[in-house]
Amino acid sequence: MRKPPAWRGPVLVLVALAAIFAVAPRLYSNESVLFTMMTFMALAQGLNLLYGFTGYLPFGYVGFFGTGAYATSLLVTFTSLPVIAAVLLGGLAAVVVGLILGPLFRLSGPYFSIANLAASQIIYNVVANEALKPITGGPYGIKIEHVYAPTASYVTMLAILLAATALAAYFRRSRFGLGLRAMHQDPISASLAGVDIVRERLIAWLASAAIAGLAGGAYAWNLSVFYPEAVFTLQISVFAIVFALFGGVGTVIGPLLGAALLYAFYAGIGVSAPQYFELLYGLLIVLLVLFLPNGLASLLTRRKVDVL
Repeated sequence: MRKPPAWRGPVLVLVALAAIFAVAPRLYSNESVLFTMMTFMALAQGLNLLYGFTGYLPFGYVGFFGTGAYATSLLVTFTSLPVIAAVLLGGLAAVVVGLILGPLFRLSGPYFSIANLAASQIIYNVVANEALKPITGGPYGIKIEHVYAPTASYVTMLAILLAATALAAYFRRSRFGLGLRAMHQDPISASLAGVDIVRERLIAWLASAAIAGLAGGAYAWNLSVFYPEAVFTLQISVFAIVFALFGGVGTVIGPLLGAALLYAFYAGIGVSAPQYFELLYGLLIVLLVLFLPNGLASLLTRRKVDVL
């Protein structure tokens, strides 16, 4: 039997994602929950581009998200750019921040993670500074109510999610991704085999930053009014990390499954019964670590299902 083309699986996943979130608002009235679910799916997938393929875990991933949100909002406030263009430039702003933070890769392991967290807190303190109130709103937040468009921002977030998933599929299937995985396993051997470690690691870092920045821009557009804490809270990084790990990093389907299931669990129980949610959520994570350390995607792998 002839083997299916390598692109067939990723295309089916992208089509399924687009179809599900296009139809979902007609079946479920709370579009805000669907939008936030897509946001965390995109963030989990974006984090997967870095952590899943290089092993570098960015505790301060929220810094890129907040950068995209603020860059988009400031461009909408002080220029006449269309909102879509502002969202794209918000993603570019996150990439620029990623370039500035590039020297962090001289660190490794927990040192990189902690330094990245510190960098995100620096960005937060800059935008929340009282002295910048005329520009960023300081601690009082920012408003872009005049461009509020929930449907357009929903479609934009879906497009960002699809782009993040397509990138993850490319990382998983391509020669470039193979180099990243080799570098993750044994940097010295990968370098001797011709892998440009510095360049490939930087590309993965910037791609991950771009996804978070774009998601932050679309999120700000959908929210229209927000405080610095809303887009720089550490909870966003924690959720993205946990969701990606729960589904299985280094795969395409894993982060999507993890984010969709855990956020649905959070939306269903965490809001109505927070006292039970924390207990059940913690128990779920403990069980995952004990019995499925490679995430939900490992269940599919055991059944010889291609997790892409």
